[in-house]
Amino acid sequence: MRRLRRKLKNSARMSYIAETESPSRGGVLHRYGDRIPDVGPNTPLISLGEGDTPLVRSRRLHDQVGCRELYFKLEMCNPTGSFKDRGMVVAVAKALESESKALLCASTGNTSASAAAYAARCGLDAYVLVPHGNIARGKLAQAVAHGARILDVRGNFDDALRLARLISEQHPVALVNSVNPDRLEGQKTAAFEIVDTLGDAPDLLFIPVGNAGNITAYWRGFVEYYRAEIATKKPRMMGWQAEGAAPIVIGKPVDNPQSVASAIRIGNPASWRLAEAARDESGGEINAVSDDEIIEAYRLLAREEGIFCEPASAACVAGLLKYARNPGTGHSSLSTQIIVCVITGHGLKDPETALGIDSEVREVEPNIEAVVEAMGLTT
Repeated sequence: MRRLRRKLKNSARMSYIAETESPSRGGVLHRYGDRIPDVGPNTPLISLGEGDTPLVRSRRLHDQVGCRELYFKLEMCNPTGSFKDRGMVVAVAKALESESKALLCASTGNTSASAAAYAARCGLDAYVLVPHGNIARGKLAQAVAHGARILDVRGNFDDALRLARLISEQHPVALVNSVNPDRLEGQKTAAFEIVDTLGDAPDLLFIPVGNAGNITAYWRGFVEYYRAEIATKKPRMMGWQAEGAAPIVIGKPVDNPQSVASAIRIGNPASWRLAEAARDESGGEINAVSDDEIIEAYRLLAREEGIFCEPASAACVAGLLKYARNPGTGHSSLSTQIIVCVITGHGLKDPETALGIDSEVREVEPNIEAVVEAMGLTT
């Protein structure tokens, strides 16, 4: 059985490398491959349909913030439900090009789901190191479904990433965490899309910060479009960490990071210095929000905007609300600003959070009177 599985994987891998996908199928490599330096004629143009995610204008939170325009970049609409697919497709394409047979990552969830999906698509093995007790079940389910080999490390994410880096240095497996430069090259394409949609860069970009690769990648994308004279300005990068996992804010690693937002529960970000550079070069900020503020924003997004995101995504919206309430930076200073919040992952990644707060499921008898009464429609 194992030999059959290996034969099927090898067959899938070879057919996928040989396959020349038509541009009509879309994807990051087709649309922006000419802006990714290491993508060449021998790079397989693989895709699961990632990228080209919606930029949705706010209908209600806009008024609370008091800005000119507020948009949500719905990266949760990528194939595996998070922004990770943008970078993963480039990392996996390069792994195929270099004839790697397997992928390896450390993950709090979204990276594992993405790596496992693209590995399955391309006939590669996937190995995932997850921090013990610190991965949402919705994300773990994805990696399991795609056939990844999952190892539960008795430690935190930083321990898992350290081990993954050591293993990739000693064995022929491709490390596909954001320490892989191909990941950031793919993730920068979201910034391209924002400019392509708006016609220019926004004034401020609010984004969650965990391992800090995404804020780095967005800044790179905005800078590249500005230098190419496609955008006339660059946004201020406004990164937000969870208070219990805010090493960049406090200026030192956090040994035991804690937060309801599992995707940014990271105590020693791999792209720490690059994120600080993005902050400083853009004139932006990296600050922290509490779990209570994250859950408040999580609820508001779902109930006021119809956007169901994972808690980590809500961190940047919590940050925007906190920023707007600050007397020194309040409504008057935002009234002319165009703002984009990056919604990095779908709420179904972490259904336990939704079901654990304000659950409004009510049991009723199977008759119309009981149902109508429960609906509050009786006079």
